[in-house]
Amino acid sequence: MKNSPRSIGRTLPLRLGQLTLVSVLLLIAWDAYPRAFPARAHDLLGALPLALIAVTYLLYQAVRRPRPAELGKAIILAAAFLLWAANQFWPKASSATLWNDLAIALFVFDVFLVVAGWPGTTARPQPLAETYSGTIEPTVRGAADP
Repeated sequence: MKNSPRSIGRTLPLRLGQLTLVSVLLLIAWDAYPRAFPARAHDLLGALPLALIAVTYLLYQAVRRPRPAELGKAIILAAAFLLWAANQFWPKASSATLWNDLAIALFVFDVFLVVAGWPGTTARPQPLAETYSGTIEPTVRGAADP
């Protein structure tokens, strides 16, 4: 059976997320064995998972096709991760502190929106890892069921 464009689209964010996890393992490996890596490797290893997860999340949202408000919130979160990645990759840049402060502001704003309940939620989103491959069978509620 051929993969549909929709299933391929659902697979891409999941695979990119797995690559992101591998990049985190490399970052932790640097922490354990920094001399095994080239000089300045930490700048890339610290930035890479942040940038990858930002792109992964945006791809995931594109597959989900959220409402405009949800997409806007996803863009805020992705921008925060990208600004944090820039701060990690170019820590000595004159704008590094600004990137860091903007990332903090966007993370705080994102969590505030969650606490405030914005945007309102519709149905619970289905994680990319969940797939259905069986048939739907009706359920019958018994007298003892609530």
